[in-house]
Amino acid sequence: MLKRNGHGFSARNGDNLPLSEFAPTGKFGRMFPKLSPFTPSKESLTELGNAMSDSSPDSPDGDNTSVPAGYTYLGQFIDHDITFDTTALQEIIVDPLAVQNFRTARLDLDSVYGSGPQAQPYLYQLEDPDLFLIGTTNEQPGGGDSSIPTQLPHDIPRAPSTLGLLGDQRNDENLVVAQMHLAFLKFHNKVVEGIRNGSIKPISSTDKSVFLQARELVIWHYQWIVLHDFLPRIIDKDQLESVLNRGRQFYKFKQEPFIPVEFSVAAYRLGHSMVRQDYNYNRVFTNAGLNLLFAFTAKSGQSNDFANIPIPSDWIIDWRRWFQIDSAVPVNHSRKIDPFLVDFLKSLPNVPPPNSLAVRNLLRGLSLGLPSGQSVARFMRFKPLTKAEIATGADGIIASKHRFDIESPLWYYILKEAQIQGQGQRLGQVGSRILAEVFVGLLEADSSSFVARNPNWKPILPGEVTGTFTMADLLKFVGELNPIGD
Repeated sequence: MLKRNGHGFSARNGDNLPLSEFAPTGKFGRMFPKLSPFTPSKESLTELGNAMSDSSPDSPDGDNTSVPAGYTYLGQFIDHDITFDTTALQEIIVDPLAVQNFRTARLDLDSVYGSGPQAQPYLYQLEDPDLFLIGTTNEQPGGGDSSIPTQLPHDIPRAPSTLGLLGDQRNDENLVVAQMHLAFLKFHNKVVEGIRNGSIKPISSTDKSVFLQARELVIWHYQWIVLHDFLPRIIDKDQLESVLNRGRQFYKFKQEPFIPVEFSVAAYRLGHSMVRQDYNYNRVFTNAGLNLLFAFTAKSGQSNDFANIPIPSDWIIDWRRWFQIDSAVPVNHSRKIDPFLVDFLKSLPNVPPPNSLAVRNLLRGLSLGLPSGQSVARFMRFKPLTKAEIATGADGIIASKHRFDIESPLWYYILKEAQIQGQGQRLGQVGSRILAEVFVGLLEADSSSFVARNPNWKPILPGEVTGTFTMADLLKFVGELNPIGD
């Protein structure tokens, strides 16, 4: 576990437990293997999922003013770095140990780096494989502002088929994540440039190649962002501090970490409730509907107009509207973390029924045999939400109808807990503890992470506050906050 050590942390192993209780690496597993599955009817879950609707998606009352909308998509980017489950919805309970995780259970940016320039050279520049390949925008002008120059270096690299050349194709599923992936490609390239000209000192000795030096520095700054920027914004700081100071109590493994289904299928799906119906995307598209974020990517399957791909230049993102970078530019807020999803997520295109993301999440929890939220709360020695608290709101009426005020699906419980305990600004106790334990555990278990190798390390790249580093700092370091101008 981690314990305070001056201004940093030191690693200590406290997981001397039988391997049979835990999952091998490359697999999913259970965080609470002794808790019984919660198995309500599919009909009751479908009715509850259909009631989880944001009835006023344009109302500022539903905004989470403490979390800029960029963190919604940073959360998705992080998810693509650590989990990839290809199994379909099933009617019977699936053994998580039989489900392959096609990502490493590490915060190592394998979704960006892939297997490296030797194994996947098409991700890198042919003449200089230390650098990532960067794509250009469409040769045709955009329909919003045709005066913006075309073929600018502001899209992900693409094959002739228009599919992105990426370590993880899911990062081309929506435009914000695609542009974020591009920012990480450029972040790496900028670090390579700094190491070569001597303005950036590598973490390790210079016997490593420039590529490996840059990769290490990029990953450590990314891990810092996850632990010290992303997590503190969305979870209860008391739970994070408890895990950092006193260690993990519930996420345990023998040698290699795994991804608990309680995390991947329930707690970490908090981001679905944070999604807005529309966004102030850039100066051209100040009220872009969520559907448009899928119309300019090849992987989403929601665009039949290949003229949109590569993206037109007027769809280059303005990061100042997504993270707190410039006080003079209004930032999009995420929606509150609560049991409500916007309309677009109720009728997902190009997926087999059910088309409601809420219903799909609830059925996924059923198929993987997740325990109820109340049973997890009791196991963690937290006081569960009361029946009256569960019963609040239109969703609560349906929850009470099916006796979910007594035992609730874990994903729904975690969102309801965020609404009640966190006032929609952050997760409550159960959700926060699951996220804190898993993320800290992944960093502790990774022998190459900054937590394991140098727990007193501080970011060395420039940040607004010396000795720390945020996602906004990363974007400012790349230096392309608003390429199309005001």
